[in-house]
Amino acid sequence: MRPFSGSIHSRKLADAIDTLDLVAQPHPSPSRLSAWRAFLGAHAAVIETLDSELRSTHSLPLTWYDVLVQLSEADGRLRMSELANAVLLTGYNCTRLVDRMVTAGLVDRRPDPDDARVRWAVLTESGHNLLHCAAPTHMQGIQRLFAGIVEDDAEADRLTARFTAMGDAARQPPP
Repeated sequence: MRPFSGSIHSRKLADAIDTLDLVAQPHPSPSRLSAWRAFLGAHAAVIETLDSELRSTHSLPLTWYDVLVQLSEADGRLRMSELANAVLLTGYNCTRLVDRMVTAGLVDRRPDPDDARVRWAVLTESGHNLLHCAAPTHMQGIQRLFAGIVEDDAEADRLTARFTAMGDAARQPPP
């Protein structure tokens, strides 16, 4: 086993890497695995905090806020399949989410007059108003939890490039 200093989690990580060495698989360095874990932990904590703030201030779950934003940015309507892709949900889960938002009066579902197979999710006036009220809360959270920690626009551009590369790599079939 190679020497490794740090927390018990770091030692467990080093042990796991040593196990990987036994099967001769390429693997990330301990520093890169630590960065990965920090990324996942930060993502989970930020999402939980943003969701909690929107729920407590506006009774609006983050997933609903995301739907409202996507519809607003698309001039108030998207095909259900486009909305599912935009909010990173399966079609089934997006349909269930929109069903709840229709019941709450924030979104309408309308048929496409030219294609009976297509349904549109449409932002209602109530949905638009709630988005307008909730957006400052959400933007303040993003500023506090992310943008305010990023040193400058150059660093933001580097992070954007890295996150984009991660997303692109994840969409490629494994070698």
